[in-house]
Amino acid sequence: MDIKHRMIVLDAADLDAESTFWAGFLDGTVEKWNDRWHAIWVDGDWALGVQHSPEHQPPTWPDPTRLQQIHLDLYFEGQAAHAEAHNKALTLGARVLKSGDPTATRGTNVYADPAGHPFCLCWVPPSPIT
Repeated sequence: MDIKHRMIVLDAADLDAESTFWAGFLDGTVEKWNDRWHAIWVDGDWALGVQHSPEHQPPTWPDPTRLQQIHLDLYFEGQAAHAEAHNKALTLGARVLKSGDPTATRGTNVYADPAGHPFCLCWVPPSPIT
């Protein structure tokens, strides 16, 4: 089987806000196919899709009343790279749901994007130079 593209698709009541957030965070661009579908392109490839879903109800992580549905984990080497990603996410409209221990060698902060989808920005020690 020759699959041409693999894409994660997020539902959102506000298609433009969700698309703008992820395109901004991933340094990509939004291609508006129609009033129900946007594709986020990064480095010339599909990275993420956003589908208009007027009845979308944001998850209430960690409360199981409305499950998280899906989440992304994005990893950064070192605290400085993580801090840059944290600031960028907040500037673009994310909100912090849970903060990890900033003194830990490895850790995770949990955020919600504009549609309420949880995602994690994780930090790990920088790779040793060989």
